[in-house]
Amino acid sequence: MVIDDSKTIRRTAESLLRKAGCEVLTAMDGFEALAKIVDEGPDVIFVDIMMPRLDGYQTCALIKNNPRFRHTPVIMLSSKDGLFDKARGRIVGSEQYLTKPFTREELLGAIKRHTSKAT
Repeated sequence: MVIDDSKTIRRTAESLLRKAGCEVLTAMDGFEALAKIVDEGPDVIFVDIMMPRLDGYQTCALIKNNPRFRHTPVIMLSSKDGLFDKARGRIVGSEQYLTKPFTREELLGAIKRHTSKAT
């Protein structure tokens, strides 16, 4: 799953992952994502940090506080690569932090690193 308020980022990530054989869900914010996560149970979640209404940190914390999704890998996406942002991501439970713009190799590498269902 890719959660990002930028249509361009969602489409780019979705395209890169689909070409690699992944099934991809997208959401434009944390609220939309949470409903889809409950319904679909994605294997990996990529979430943008800076989003309106519910930011990536809050979204990640809500995912990780649900016992059903506690072990679902959450990878933070951000244009900021500061130590504080990375540390805050770890505190709310994210497994990894990717800086935008990301590459196909970074997305697929994150999936391989955190799941056994990688292509």
